[in-house]
Amino acid sequence: MASPHAVSDAQKRTVHVDATHVTLEGTLVVPSHARGVVLFAHGSGSTRFSSRNRYVAELLQADGWATLLVDLLTAQEEEIDVYTREYRFDIGRLADRLIGATHWLGTERETADLPVGMFGASTGAGAALVAAAELPDRIVSVVSRGGRPDLAGAALRRVRAPTLLIVGGHDEPVIALNEQALQQLQCPVRLEIVPGATHLFEEPGALQAVAELARAWFRDSLGARPSERDVSA
Repeated sequence: MASPHAVSDAQKRTVHVDATHVTLEGTLVVPSHARGVVLFAHGSGSTRFSSRNRYVAELLQADGWATLLVDLLTAQEEEIDVYTREYRFDIGRLADRLIGATHWLGTERETADLPVGMFGASTGAGAALVAAAELPDRIVSVVSRGGRPDLAGAALRRVRAPTLLIVGGHDEPVIALNEQALQQLQCPVRLEIVPGATHLFEEPGALQAVAELARAWFRDSLGARPSERDVSA
């Protein structure tokens, strides 16, 4: 999996994000003249160092998007979760922290005036959709990679941000869950199935396809929002 070219003029720094009475560690990259910022919500058992999310983030940075990859669990919670898995499916907790991170982006000089997109993977996608439902005027777009949008529950019907659901063609259980969520989402939404890909998009070219779909979606979401519900497979 080749990494996209680094952005030479981007500012990259480790940040401490105040989010709902907890401080989270993250990595913020802001290219010059950034057009928006994408907040990444990683999946269960993952961190901001996820190679898959970093790959997508680097492609978005090259396209002029700032990115924030943040650990949604504290170090102590991570240690507990390794054994109990009690936090990775706590969608309310994860969503609250994404909401806190979104508010934090609004306080930072480089990102305060930028529209916010969400890129969620696995359980992180469910949390991203809950956050989007709670902050309809701040979060303008959502992309889900191999996500569990069903975990957003009743919040799905309140999401207003244009939403792209990306699923691997061989990830049949998750395809079914995304198709069910598709029927509940009232926002502009599209389902894209990457042929031959499994849940982690490890096959040659699969993750690149995800990154390019996400890039195109975020580009379109910055302009006029579509008024019709867009559904395709």
